[in-house]
This record gives sequence, C-alpha cells and structure tokens, in this order.
Amino acid sequence: MARRKGNQPKVDLSAFDQAGARIIDNPLTTEVEDSYLEYAYSVIHSRALPDARDGLKPVHRRILFSMSEQGYRPDRPHVKSARVVGDTMGKYHPHGDTAIYDAMVRLAQDFSLNTPLIDGHGNFGSPDDGPAASRYTEARMSREAMLLVGELGEDTVDFKANYDGSLEEPTVLPAAFPNLLVNGTSGIAVGMATNMIPHNLGEVVAAARWLIRHPDATLDKLMEFVPGPDLPTGGSLLGLDEVRRAYETGRGVVRMRAKVEIGPIEGSRGRQAITVVELPYGVGAEKVIEAVTDEVRGKPITSGPRRGQRQAARLQGVADVKDLTDRENGTRLVIECKVGVNPQALLADLYRLTPLEQSFGVNNLVLVDGQPRTLGLKPLLEVFLAHRYDVVTRRSSFRRRKRQERLHLVDGLLIALIDIDRVVALIRGSDNVQAAKEALISEFSLTEVQATYILDTPLRRLTRFDRIELETEQERLRGEIAELSKILDDESVLKKVVSDELAAVAKEFSAPRRTTLIDGDLKEVLAASAPAGPLEVADDPCQVILSTSGLVARTAAESEEATEGRRRNGRVRHDTVRALVHSTARGQILLVTNTGRAFKTDVLPLPVLPEQAGTVSLSGGMSASELLPLEPGERVVGLAPLGEQGADSPGLAIGTRAGVVKVTAPEWPVRSDEFEVITLREGDEIVGATWLTDGTETLAFVSSDASLLRFGANLVRPQGIKGGGMAGINLAADARVVFFGAVRTDDAEHGEPMVVTSTGAGVKVTPFEAYPAKGRATGGVRAQRFLKGEQELAVAWIGPRPAGATETGEPVELPPVDQRRDGSGTPVMLGPGVVGHLIERD
Repeated sequence: MARRKGNQPKVDLSAFDQAGARIIDNPLTTEVEDSYLEYAYSVIHSRALPDARDGLKPVHRRILFSMSEQGYRPDRPHVKSARVVGDTMGKYHPHGDTAIYDAMVRLAQDFSLNTPLIDGHGNFGSPDDGPAASRYTEARMSREAMLLVGELGEDTVDFKANYDGSLEEPTVLPAAFPNLLVNGTSGIAVGMATNMIPHNLGEVVAAARWLIRHPDATLDKLMEFVPGPDLPTGGSLLGLDEVRRAYETGRGVVRMRAKVEIGPIEGSRGRQAITVVELPYGVGAEKVIEAVTDEVRGKPITSGPRRGQRQAARLQGVADVKDLTDRENGTRLVIECKVGVNPQALLADLYRLTPLEQSFGVNNLVLVDGQPRTLGLKPLLEVFLAHRYDVVTRRSSFRRRKRQERLHLVDGLLIALIDIDRVVALIRGSDNVQAAKEALISEFSLTEVQATYILDTPLRRLTRFDRIELETEQERLRGEIAELSKILDDESVLKKVVSDELAAVAKEFSAPRRTTLIDGDLKEVLAASAPAGPLEVADDPCQVILSTSGLVARTAAESEEATEGRRRNGRVRHDTVRALVHSTARGQILLVTNTGRAFKTDVLPLPVLPEQAGTVSLSGGMSASELLPLEPGERVVGLAPLGEQGADSPGLAIGTRAGVVKVTAPEWPVRSDEFEVITLREGDEIVGATWLTDGTETLAFVSSDASLLRFGANLVRPQGIKGGGMAGINLAADARVVFFGAVRTDDAEHGEPMVVTSTGAGVKVTPFEAYPAKGRATGGVRAQRFLKGEQELAVAWIGPRPAGATETGEPVELPPVDQRRDGSGTPVMLGPGVVGHLIERD
C-alpha cells in the first residue's frame, strides 16, 4: 500500500504563487523572486527530463508506482486504462488526464519501446494514428516493468511526499536493467530537450557487465558490445562514425533507412516493385504514402503569389503505392514502378525525398543528482551501475536486518524449547503477562523481544518437530546473514551480485537485434549505396546552377520531359546565381566550400528546374547542406565541371579572405570524392572560386576598405591541390577580401560586367571597365567613397546582369548605374545581403 504520512500539513505554495505573479508584472525581481525562478526551473526540468538512474520521467515513474501499489501486475487481470489514469492523477500526478494517458500509451507501444513496460489490450495507436480513448483500452504492468519496481519494499530507494503531502512516492525506481538506454526517451524542458535512441537489452547489459569488471574500459571496447542503436521498428542505421560521435559526446545525428525488397510484381509482365518491410523509427506507412504522393504530384505551395498551386514534381517513375500492412505479415508498403524504370535509381530518389530515410538527432540530456547533464554511452552506464550498487547495498542491508531480527527470535525460542517444562511452569506460576515476561527474562537471560515472542507462540509450536525446523531455520538464517555481510563488506562481491543479476535479466528478456548497422563514414556509405545508372535519363547536356542562397539544381536534359512552358515575369525568390557550370545529366561536378574542401557530386540526383521562360529561380533546388556533409559555418562558394566539360581549362581560380590567389590545376584525385583544393592558413577562408574556361579571364579582388584590384589570370601560375597560392592583393591593416572572381570582358552575349559595392546604407553600381588593371600583389584602386558613418564594405560583386537579394533569397533592388569610379553610394533603406547575376530564358 502507498505510504501515508502522519498528520503532516499540506505544502503551502502561496508564497511561490505570489512571487510568480510579481515576476510576470514586474521583470525586475528581488532575491526572493530569483530563488523562486530557480525553484521553478528545477521543478520544470525534473518534470520534463528523465532520471539517468531509472530512465523515467516523473509521470512514467508515477504511473508504474501507482499500478504496482494497486496490484495491476502481470499475474492479475487487465483493468481499464481510465482507472490507472485516475489513480495516478489523484494520488501522485496532479495534471491533465490526457497528458497522463499519452505518457501511459507510450509505455505500451512496441513500436516506441524495445521492452514495453505496460501490457495493453485494445488500440494503443500506431506511428500514424493515436490510441483509442482511455475508457476503451485496458492495461496492466508488463513483466519487464516488474524489474523496475520489484525491490521497492526493501528500502532500496528514498521516498518523498506527494503533491499534497498525504502520501509518499519514490524519488527513483530500483531499475534492475538500464531502462534509459534500452527504451530511449524524449522530453522538452526550459531551454533544453532530450532525445535518446533505443538500444538492444542484451547488448547494453553485456557492456554494463564488462564495465563492472573493467572500470577503465574505453568507448571503443564498449562499442564492441553496443555497436549501435537497436530500433523497435528495425530498419538500417548508416555510418557508425556518427554513432560513435553520439556515444562519445552525448550528441549526434544518426541516419536511419528503411529496409526494402525489390522484385517483380506478380502478373505484371515484368513490372518491378519496391516493397518496404521495415520503416525508420517513428515513421508510419501513411506518412510515407503522403510524402510519395506529394513528390509525384508536386508539393502544394502554402505562401506567396502561387499559394494553392503545386511545385514541380521531383519524383518520377512511381506508378502506384499500396499499404498491405497487417498483423500476420507486418509492414508491407508496396511502391510500384513504371514500365522501364530502374527500381534502384527510383529507390535512391525515395530515400532522398521521402521519410524512408530519416535522421535522428541524439541528445542524451538527463538528470544526474537533480541536475541536467549531457552524457555519452560510458557515463550513462556508470550512473546506472552506481545506482544498482546503491540499490543492492540498501537491499542487502535491509535483508540482513530482517534476518537478524528473525534469528534473534528463533534463538530465544530454541532456548525456551531446551527447558520447556520449566518455561511452562514459570508461566503458569506468574500472576500476569508482565510478571511472566520478567520471569523469562530473568531466568533464561532473554531480551524483552524474545520473551514477548515466546509468550505469543502457540503451544502447538513447542513440539519436537518444530525444534528441528527452528534449528534448520537458524542455520539457514546464519548462512544468509553471512552471505549478505559479504556483499556489504566486500566491494568485489557486491559487483559480482550486480553483474549476475544483470545476466539473469538479459537471459530472460533479451531479444535478437532488429536494426542492421552499416559501418563506415556516412558519406562513403551513402555513396556506396547510390545506384549506377539514371532513372530513364540519357547522358544529355545540362547546366548545374548554384544560387547565392546556397541552393543547387540542374536544368533538364534534352531527353527529359519538359514541363508546360510558362513565362515568369519580374524577380522572384532564389533567382540570384553565384555560379553555373556545364555538365551532363549523368556526369559529375565539383562543389567547393569556403573551408577549402571540394566534393565530387553526381548531377543526376539534383532537382531539375522547370522549363519556364523568363528569370530562372532555384526555389525548387536542394540546399547544399542536404547534399554535402558540411560543418557548421561551412558553405559552398563555387562549382567546377568534371570530365570532358573540364578539358582545356587552366583550372579553378580561388581567392581567400586574406588576399591569397590560386589557380588550381584540374588534376583531381581519382579515388577520393572529397579533398582539399588549397592549403589555407589558420583563420583564412575561401571568398570566391570560379572555373576558368581558357585563361583569358580577368581576376578581380574587392576588399572591405573598398579597394578593387584587377589583373590577368595568366599572371597566376597553376598549382596542384596541395599548394597554398600566392599573393593576390595587398590589404591594409584590418582589411579583408569581400569578393573574388574571374570576369570575362569579351562576352557580349551576357552583357557588360558591373561592379556592385554596398556598405549596407549606401549601394553603388559602376561599369567594370572604369577600373584600370594593375599588377598582382598590389593595392588596387578605390571603388566607393565612404560617407559619414560608413566604415567598410559589407558586400561586393563583379559580373554581368547584377541582382541583389537578402541572404534568404528575397529580391532586393539595386540603384541605377553610376559612371563615377570613386563616387559614394546611393542611400538605400535595405542594402543587399548577397549579390549575384540573373539567368534569363527566352
């Protein structure tokens, strides 16, 4: 039964409530109100974050404790879920019944937990749908849940008052297995959140037992037992390098992928189908069907002038989608391919565009001694083991105390049985019970407890056979006390007991691994799994375009079906272009980042721009961060063609923030898809990278102090990828390069190149021909005169058909052309965040 505290008064929270009201009305708080805030934050954290010891948030702990107290155990019948919710809400968790029921439902879902803690009857939901109401479902504790509460009655954990002080509840459950790692959890607290991924019970226990024997074990050794997460829904995990990062730091992102089977459809004359048999964690079949439908038809536009219309379809080759999932066969989501479509190529698009491939952000934020901490794999196991050591120690102390008390009674009773006739005569000759007790204590040297027990013992227990039983019990108690004393006195014995108990749990409850782990670097794994060959696309010429907002796309190859031609009038979002290169639909390009890294990328997976006349927009493009494993702050600054399109070129012209220039010869590594194109000095980064067509281009720098330097590309000797470049522009103190590029002055088709400079408050557009050429490694000439309050250039750009935009791609108008080379800028309300050029189609 629940522990009821005597006449303890209810907790008075009125002072806290008044302080809270004052904080809302007046943000200038007093020390008392500051302490209230600290209290409030700690309470909210404790409600939202799991405890590292038992892996439960308070609501889950209270649900299980309430069910245990009420006897809703595995050997008892199921009871209405509403009854469980009511008991929990009335006694321990004074919150809404919906919140309690939602928490209870998750404990019963086998697709959410590896070892469900509640055995449910009825509809407890699916990854797509919610559960039935609590009045329609039934529940009881699972056998695994009994491992969490089974030792509560042996003084193994501390108790605290419930919300009104009338009862007591455990601060933590004894937890005989690492529930936090096995089942994972999620929660949101004030300014922080936790998101923990499930693992295999047997693997986690094996790692914990190894850590017991080898406290100094390395993470790599523990990962031999726990190679990666094990999800209830199966599927695959890609790239164990990311998993190791999450195990080391407590934070990381793991990539989940569905498992599929590819084969012909029965009776379809050779048509192929992709059958999904296991989905990523947290993804339902309906969500996949919806995503496939949107990508086939085009996603609806929710804002802007085209609101209500649909974007261009990005997924080709799907004939139909059917959900054949049932209880007998499990997940079976059949995606039928169109005739002649390569299912491997279609599968690559499905992984890229639908939830069949998902990321899981690991954030192991848990409460340790009441404080939120982010822990890796080893610290999580250490916290759990420390908890188990404490539980087993307290349990052993409790059991030894109980056995010592019983042995004391048995010893007294045996003393009485040795001279039973004398005991009986003494009792019969006493005037009352108290006199008899005192006589026994005096005559036989008994304690008061022993004497009381002898007086309370029925005469039928005082037989010869009962004496044999008592002597047997005496020996057993002495042996058990000795064993318990070893546990309490010898740390090695304590650790062995904990290890053996974990082994017994694993033997009874562990299950085979569900999730397949694919080792290696994530990028390499994804590249290895990419299919060879296109999805009905010939290797026809196309263009790859990079926008100033970081989106990448390609134009349609000649063999691809063009969408219905429409005219786009005026500027639209994501229409400013940073770079454009020519390639083929099945070719490759090189993407260069500001940190000096270059990535080989297939053109085929890039989104195809619709065939529309007018200004080209990359709104349907793919973010470069989705295409490449970019580090925080890393961005793509240039493109380069590979293969025949890159022949007869001097290479890639690169300019850095520190004024270094380099022409990288196009001798790219054959066996590596990722490499560095320049050796950067510490603190330096690439500002611009432009592909040279024939070496007759003009290279141009613009610095933050408005100096412009132009010189011929033939003045820069090409270097290999390991080279560090040479001096490009001499910078003044505290100045930096804000633009570098290669400019053609003989391209009448695209128009005259312009110089765009902006301080944010003033913008200037000047013909490029107004600036004289100077030698490499000189200071250049001034491109804009600063007005009062203007300190430096924020943006600069040189090229034909200039167009300004915000960093998110929204169009920004530029002022008219100013012929003055050294003039000041035109005052503007909003200066451009980036500048590029426009692509116009007839």
